[in-house]
Order: sequence, then structure tokens, then C-alpha cells
Amino acid sequence: MQRAAALVRRGCCPRTPRPWGRCLSSAAAEAPAVLQVRPERSRRERILTLESMNPRVKAVEYAVRGPIVLKAGEIELELQKGIKKPFTEVIRANIGDAQAMGQQPITFLRQVMALCTYPNLLDSPSFPEDAKKRARRILQACGGNSLGSYSASQGVNCIREDVAAYITRRDGVPADPDNIYLTTGASDGITTILKILVSGGGKSRTGVMIPIPQYPLYSAVLSELGAVQVNYYLDEDNCWALNVQELRRAVREAKEHCDPKVLCIINPGNPTGQVQSRKCIEDVIRFAWEEKLFLLADEVYQDNVYSADCRFHSFKKVLSEMGPEFSSNVELASFHSTSKGYMGECGYRGGYMEVINLHPEIKGQLVKLLSVRLCPPVSGQAAMDIMVNPPVPGEESFEQFLREKESVLSNLAEKAKLTEDLFNQVPGIRCNPLQGAMYAFPRIVLPSRAVEAAQAHNMAPDMFYCMKLLEETGVCVVPGSGFGQREGTYHFRMTILPPVEKLKTVLQRVKDFHIQFLGEFA
Repeated sequence: MQRAAALVRRGCCPRTPRPWGRCLSSAAAEAPAVLQVRPERSRRERILTLESMNPRVKAVEYAVRGPIVLKAGEIELELQKGIKKPFTEVIRANIGDAQAMGQQPITFLRQVMALCTYPNLLDSPSFPEDAKKRARRILQACGGNSLGSYSASQGVNCIREDVAAYITRRDGVPADPDNIYLTTGASDGITTILKILVSGGGKSRTGVMIPIPQYPLYSAVLSELGAVQVNYYLDEDNCWALNVQELRRAVREAKEHCDPKVLCIINPGNPTGQVQSRKCIEDVIRFAWEEKLFLLADEVYQDNVYSADCRFHSFKKVLSEMGPEFSSNVELASFHSTSKGYMGECGYRGGYMEVINLHPEIKGQLVKLLSVRLCPPVSGQAAMDIMVNPPVPGEESFEQFLREKESVLSNLAEKAKLTEDLFNQVPGIRCNPLQGAMYAFPRIVLPSRAVEAAQAHNMAPDMFYCMKLLEETGVCVVPGSGFGQREGTYHFRMTILPPVEKLKTVLQRVKDFHIQFLGEFA
């Protein structure tokens, strides 16, 4: 072995002291070209380029995590390196991520999730019995009694039953677990149902009506699917109300170039924060019935209602009370999520979709489409179960749960009023009442010189404004152009989630910046 090693070091075969290049079998010797050094090939062109990629994906835009957020990340890195700025931190007010903004998790939810994730804790006296009871029920419904197993594509059966019971309590109308589909956040449900709804080409392409301003998920998904975006404008002068006459205008004009089939509603509104009245919802349902439109009701902020004269009404409840002519015919998909409300559990990606009056054959197609992604995260499904099946009076955890829930919602109501009041004290800013959700969408006046400066930088005027706000104050908000707005108007969206004292800092920085901005470009 030592001799062989020495020969290898000298570049010789162990059996014959010849260089490796000559140590060939007779068959190999007949094909010496195999050992010839080939000239280096030129690098081949990439298969995937901006020119060759799917153009629909290239057209997708998502303002909430767009250029302004990338810039915020760059500034944060500069601060970490010790580069001096007029501020010491970037305040990310661009996205509704409650716990990233300091909101504390609901104790009961985290207790049940801990028990489900590590069942050995079920023997611990540190956890209340009502939390253990829910954890055992969820685990018993999971394969191998483990969250780490796949569930049915439609979701864990007992969790779908709990969602149906929650909807029944909320609306006073029975809900069928078979109409419940657990999803990876509400976004997954919205995307899935739109995939089934979108079809056709040319003038027969599916048109999807969305509110302007809108949550950019909708425009992004429609771009990806090749659907036609049909804008209907909310009435800013009337607290962002939805006007059915505007819906009629939009659908009439859309019929000239597409086939309008879907009407999307966001209630409470994002980014606009309005809460729709019952009469408005009835009018929308009648309109959908007349125009043969499939209704999508995005209701993820249903717990976030702050104005004393506003109340959340679900589309399912109103539809069921309008009589069989409507309740048996209007197709409706409604969505909810663990991410918003008082839970703020964005990272678990828990959500559900209820679909009613769906054609039986389409139901099979929907389940087939859901089965392609196997199942939503089972941990997210468990989080959804706790949201729809919280502690009830008489249970050990009820008082603490209620106290924490009311604290979150009353705190948000306080911050909604604070934001509205302070913005409306600033010359050149006007903010409608924040009736619900967790955002402000104030209108800003931009001088003509600022508009010209933005054009010189090849930016939308409100993007120019928001970028300067970020660079000079460290406050990260999203320009209104990312959500849609009437031509000639400018806005930005800002979450109200930061703690009260930090929110006051944000609002003061925006106020000071805006006054300075007006002076600079006057």
C-alpha cells in the first residue's frame, strides 16, 4: 500500500510504473480522443431572462413590499454600519404586521399552539385545562396525532367544523363544514377561487371588478392570471363609500372589452378603513344578482371596527336574510384570516374560505385544485381553530382572553382616532375617519413643482414624496399609486399598529416633513 501511494504521488499506475496517461486498457487505447483536452466552450446563454420569462409574472406589482421597502432595508443596513442619519431607526409603517409592531400575542392561542407543537407539555401543570382540551382535540384529528402530518386538502375536519360553528354563531344562519376550505392565509383562498373563475380570451376574457383604492393582492393576481382588471372607485368625499351607480358605470364600460364575471368587496376596507352599511351590502348583492356576478367578500378585518355608529355585517348573513331568490342563487366566497383582527398572527398563515351556492361539479374542481398544494400548513389551521373557538364564559382562560382581546381592540380604536385627528391638523393633508381595519389612507396636496421634480426622477409624485419621507425621517409608508387612486389625487397608506408613543412620533415626523416639503416645493 505504501508503494502504491508513492507511485500515485509520482503520477504512475500502481501495477506498472508508467504515467497515468499511458496506463490504458486496449479498448481505451483505441479511443485516445477521449483523453484529449477539449477547448473551453463559450458560456451558453441563459434560458430564463427578462425577455423570455412569463410576461404575466413580470407585470405583477405588489406595492406593500415594493421599492420603498427595499430602500428601507438599505437604510437600515447603513444605520447598522454607523452611517449617520437624521434618525436612529426606520419605522416600518408600510404593512399590517401587528406583532412586528409590538402587539403581544394572545396568551391562550400561544398556549394551545405550544401544546400542539410539543404534546409532552400536556402533562405540565403550567397550562390551563381548557387549552389542553383544545390541543387534544386538534391532535386527535391529525394523522399520527401530530401537527407534522399532512391534513386533507380541504383542511382538518374538526377545524372546519369549528369554523362552521363560528360562522353560525356570528350570523345566526347555519354554515356547512363541507363549504369551508382552510387556506394559507386569506390570500391563498382569494388566489385559488380566482384561478377557477378566470377564463376566455379577447373580449370574452374574464373581467374582475375591484375597488380603487384596492389591496394590491388583487391587481397582482389578476396580472398573473391574465384577467381584466375592472376598476370601480370608492367615494372619497363620502368616507370612501361604495356607490352602486359607480358599479353600474364600471360594468357597463367593461362589457365593451371583456366579460365581467366577478365582483370583489373589501369590508372593512383596506387601505381605506371604511365599514359598509347593511343597506350598501344589500344593494351590492342585488347588483351582483342582476349582473350575474360571482361575489368575493374579503372580510379579514371584521373584528376591527372602531366607530361607534358602524357595525360589521357579513355578506353571508345579509344574503341569507334577503330571501331565497337571492340566498339560493348568488354565488359567494368569503374570506377570513388569523393575521388581522385582535390575534395578529400573520406568520402562522391561517385562513379560511366559505363558498356557497357553488355548482356541485365546480366543487370537485376546487378540491382538485386545492389538492395540488397538498394542504395548508397544519399549524396555521390550528391557529385558525383557536381564533374561531376561543375560551367561553365559565372556562378557566376566559377572563384573561377577554381582557387581552378588549385591550388590543380598544388600543387600536384609540390609535385610529389619534391618527385621524392629527393628520387633519396638518395643512395639505386630509384624512377620512378610520372606521375600521388598521390603516390610514390620507390625501396629500403636492405642489406642481414637486410633481415636476418627481417626473424628472421618473417617479410617480406620491412615490417621490414617500421616498423623501423615508430618507429624511426614517418613516416607511406606501404611496397611494400602489393601491390605485383617482387621477390627479395623491395619497399614502400607513398602518396604525405601532405602540401609541411610537405612533405619535411617526405622526409628528410626517407632520413636520409635510410642512417642510410644501415649503421646499412651493
